[in-house]
Amino acid sequence: MTQIWWIWMSIAAAFIIGEIFTAGFFLLWFGVGAAVAGILAILGFGMAWQWGAFLLMASVLFAVSRRFAERFTKKQPLGIGADRYIGEKGVVLEEIDTIKNTGLVQIRNENWRADSDTGDIIPAGKKVEVIKVVGTHLVVRILSEGG
Repeated sequence: MTQIWWIWMSIAAAFIIGEIFTAGFFLLWFGVGAAVAGILAILGFGMAWQWGAFLLMASVLFAVSRRFAERFTKKQPLGIGADRYIGEKGVVLEEIDTIKNTGLVQIRNENWRADSDTGDIIPAGKKVEVIKVVGTHLVVRILSEGG
């Protein structure tokens, strides 16, 4: 058991190398935790201390980094990406029927797959408004005759 620190350091290296090939800072914290556990093993602490330090360090660093990231990461504003179509008006090119999984609308000069917000069938030719984007489909509602 005196050579357990090699195992911890190998695990730390594997996590840190894995972090290089992945997005985010998820594996890095496990690598740091394993390195701390390896240091405790070198100092002669028992397995309970090593595991406790590994889990505590990884958990605390993960929690702190999440809060830090949330503080500086801004939610994408409306009008960026597909969300720019919310509120836009268009026309149904192909009947929107959730059961048949059909529906095509033209918004501006682009054609999009569409779903009805109520699940009702919307016939071709009707004017609609986009209320949200779900995946690659626009969710639309039918406009009143005056809208």
